[in-house]
Amino acid sequence: MSAATALAPALPPRRSRLGLIVALLAPIALINAIGFLAPVLNLARMSFYEVEPTGAMREVYTLATWAKMVTDSFYAELIVNSVSVSLGITLLTLVCSYPIALYLHRSTGTWKTILLVLVISPLLTSAVVRTYGWIAILSDSGLVNNSLGALGLPPQRMMFNLTGVTIGLTEILMPYMILALLAGFGRLDPRIEEAASTLGAPPFTIFRRIILPLTLPGIALGCLLCFVLAVSSFITPKLLGGGRVFLLATEIYDQAIVTLNWPLAATLSILVLVIFGGALVLYTRALRAIL
Repeated sequence: MSAATALAPALPPRRSRLGLIVALLAPIALINAIGFLAPVLNLARMSFYEVEPTGAMREVYTLATWAKMVTDSFYAELIVNSVSVSLGITLLTLVCSYPIALYLHRSTGTWKTILLVLVISPLLTSAVVRTYGWIAILSDSGLVNNSLGALGLPPQRMMFNLTGVTIGLTEILMPYMILALLAGFGRLDPRIEEAASTLGAPPFTIFRRIILPLTLPGIALGCLLCFVLAVSSFITPKLLGGGRVFLLATEIYDQAIVTLNWPLAATLSILVLVIFGGALVLYTRALRAIL
């Protein structure tokens, strides 16, 4: 027996390693089963219940709620509108966040720390408080319209419509996008940019051919995170939309709290989870294509 073989640590038996893996994964699996899987299964079961005109549920399994959602054009329009609005907000958030994330990635020292604190600080404030702040800014007598009036420009309607919801959600989601972009900027090597610049490549070509392809994983991660948060957002669309912007999250609230149609609310909730799953599949495929 050689000295290297004698000094090598003995590997545990295969059965012992399997038991160790199960023991390590059991707590998180149990937490997910109790905190996520059980409520989702309960929602799925509730979506097949029958609802009476009084709002009471009967534990009689029926496909009426699912059939109503499939055949009613309102819900088809609601789904398309929610997905399209969320995609638009995600794209706008990316456009606003990318330059900030890139500048923050290239900063050094104390200045980088200060910028990172400024980026994270909005997350320390509740989304409700930030939304009320946007109400004060975007209202008819708010900061924006007062500034437009001082410049002699006509006031703009930015509350209780899609414009206010888009502005509010974009600002609220920007910290998440910036942090996700920073997490994906690890492949960005400044030496490659310097080499391209030395060879005569203009700045736009360097960005298009080097910076953008290398940062695509961060872009994909940020878009996935912001899309999921935008689809499931409720507070901001409800307050800034004023009940005139119909999205999946606000409709789920109305069906569960206002009309007491819990089976329909459960069906829409399951549909949101399906959209999340589709977004995750697209993200996985995009990441494989990028890498």
